[in-house]
Amino acid sequence: MQLLCDECNMAYHIYCLNPPLSKIPEDEDWYCPSCKNDSTEVVKAGEKLKQSKKKAKMPSASTESQRDWGKGMACVGRTKECTIVPSNHYGPIPGVPVGALWKFRVQVSEAGVHRPHVGGIHGRSNDGSYSLVLAGGFEDEVDRGDEFTYTGSGGRDLSGNKRIGEHSFDQTLTHMNRALALNCDAALNDKDGAESKNWRAGKPVRVVRSSKGRRISKYAPEDGNRYDGIYKVVKYWPEIGKCGFLVWRYLLRRDDLEPAPWTAEGIDRSKKLGLTLQFPEGYLEAMANKEKKVKKPPPTKSEPSSPASSSNQRGRGEEGKGEGKGEKEKEKGGEAFQLTEQQNWLIKEDSQNQKLWDEVLSSIKEGPKFLKKVEQTFMCVCCQELVYQPITTACLHNVCKSCLQRSFRAEVYSCPACRFDLGKTYSMVPNKVLQTLLDQFFPGYSKGR
Repeated sequence: MQLLCDECNMAYHIYCLNPPLSKIPEDEDWYCPSCKNDSTEVVKAGEKLKQSKKKAKMPSASTESQRDWGKGMACVGRTKECTIVPSNHYGPIPGVPVGALWKFRVQVSEAGVHRPHVGGIHGRSNDGSYSLVLAGGFEDEVDRGDEFTYTGSGGRDLSGNKRIGEHSFDQTLTHMNRALALNCDAALNDKDGAESKNWRAGKPVRVVRSSKGRRISKYAPEDGNRYDGIYKVVKYWPEIGKCGFLVWRYLLRRDDLEPAPWTAEGIDRSKKLGLTLQFPEGYLEAMANKEKKVKKPPPTKSEPSSPASSSNQRGRGEEGKGEGKGEKEKEKGGEAFQLTEQQNWLIKEDSQNQKLWDEVLSSIKEGPKFLKKVEQTFMCVCCQELVYQPITTACLHNVCKSCLQRSFRAEVYSCPACRFDLGKTYSMVPNKVLQTLLDQFFPGYSKGR
């Protein structure tokens, strides 16, 4: 007359239950009232997530609005965040080559090239500027490719949640304008501006050109947002713009070893690396499904599809196949990642991780993708970040020293990756060779760690 709960293993008399049972259930599994879950609240395989009670009461739960929300990408949240380098990192982002192209600004943010989704300048007023987007927001800006004039932010009335407003007051050398001025290798002057005598000594700025700038610049991409490399601030000065108000101008000049993407050398390099417009995950599928919903009327008998049109369709299909094949060939013949003599020597010195390095070096011909392989291979199993002060255990796994110390404080004395017993007295000696290599591949990643 007793039932054993298959969850907590407690015994219950069938006549003591509420409500009482007259016989032992025939079900293979039985759960007591305290362990039983409401089956209506459980999401089973293949089912959709149920709406929360709060969501079910909202107007959006029953709205018939046909508004297309798919094009408002400015307010879409990041699905991932660049953790290879900190947000205040100067210089290139490891693994992102000049010429990399993204459809939306949120993707540029995810890659760590320019963090703000909407703002044109990223920086700190007490430190400097790390990146900017050249989008042709001011008609009197001049873009010559290797150098351009840039207009600061502010001076516009953005009340009422406006994205762009008319100029209604003077700009000041504060906030992001001050941040960009600090990149110039000259003493800060918030009245007359300043010019650097040695402009290359200034702090580097990552520059992204947006397709919105096509109206004023032939160097802007035809679609999306393109990373164009490192520029330096040569000088900055105040002047009265065409708007009639005072604006702050900046002259930036290119200072990057990688060729500019609009040059013949840069175009050839982009082809070798297979750099094409990158879309958010699932975006193309969503757009294709949207097109399918727009039903096209079937051809009438009086207007049959001509042989020419069908042959054109076949031609397009063959052409598409050819393009795919060409892309694969480009990937195979891409630009290899160049290791320095010191890096080659350090890899050989890191004998404990020789097997991992052999695996990583097999992808060296894939260029920038090589760094992604390094990041994946030497990721800490605890914090899921690139290892910092790596401890290479006796079982040949790499863990952050701080992560392993936290594990030991919790009285867990085994390897976090494979549970190999390390022992209470295990000596945590960081692998300095591996740390040196990671610092060279991902400069600045250890800041704030």
